[in-house]
Amino acid sequence: MSWFVFALIATLGWGFADLFYKKGTEENDRYSHLRIAVWVGLVMGTASLVLLFFSGETYTAKELIVNAVKYSPASLGYILSMVIGYAGLRYLEVSIVSPVQNASGAFSAIAICLYFVFAKKTTEILGDFQPLNMVGAAIIVIGVILLAVAENKLSAEEALTNDNTYKKHRMGALALLFPVLYCVFDTVGTAADGIILEGKYGLGLSEITVLILYGFTFALVSLGAYVFLLIKERKLYNPFSLKELKTKGVAALFEEFGQIFYVYAMAKNPVLAAPMIASYCIVSVILSKFVLKEKLKPIQNIAVIAVIIGIVMLGIQEGLDEL
Repeated sequence: MSWFVFALIATLGWGFADLFYKKGTEENDRYSHLRIAVWVGLVMGTASLVLLFFSGETYTAKELIVNAVKYSPASLGYILSMVIGYAGLRYLEVSIVSPVQNASGAFSAIAICLYFVFAKKTTEILGDFQPLNMVGAAIIVIGVILLAVAENKLSAEEALTNDNTYKKHRMGALALLFPVLYCVFDTVGTAADGIILEGKYGLGLSEITVLILYGFTFALVSLGAYVFLLIKERKLYNPFSLKELKTKGVAALFEEFGQIFYVYAMAKNPVLAAPMIASYCIVSVILSKFVLKEKLKPIQNIAVIAVIIGIVMLGIQEGLDEL
């Protein structure tokens, strides 16, 4: 299969994952993001064990440790971004969170290009900095600013109410720090992935090795999250209850499904695959509208559309460069 097919499958997988992440988020549960992390680590760790024993590849303990160090910039960047993103779902709709978060795909493509330029490993990468790229990035920034204005306004309106009900927009524009920080850390992870996995100039890690290392790393993080929940709540968290299985469990499965195809897409064409896969926010927005029945204010709709357009413009430019 081509990188495009891999990227398309990853896009659909992560779009559905966002939907179930939101369904599994309880707005009044301050540790909801950690419960999601437990499930994601559980699924990824299990997948890594399966790959380790049945992929046909063999590793010594020393090789696993060395490779884990090599891949740590990507794995830690991803994990930090994802846990921050889960926390942000308590305060923002999926149709806002997903587009802002996935601007990282656009910026990471630029970061990958810059790495190869400064490392003097290619002279052709400069062609990626076209006017469409710059305009797309500017539109994304404008969209984020509009979202901040909208959230602040909604927060002010809620502050005028005298009831004691849960106030979704109580953090105002500050709530956008969650998807923005996700974008920053995910940019680091995606750029590192592109550099590590790139076939000609990469660091020599296979796709299977990357999936194994990332899964085990996330499993360790989820174990830490589980212990933290046990200490704070003084009771065992049961991730296998029907309620958790139907939301967090399904989300974690879609996450791993997307991750597998993402790794292969990035290995074949990192600069082009990154912004394309970032457009999975379009799938997330469509699902949030029809499944979660999310309703946005006009300014929020404009901002979301602007971010999506910016990401798509970067993807289109990358596609034109390949012609």
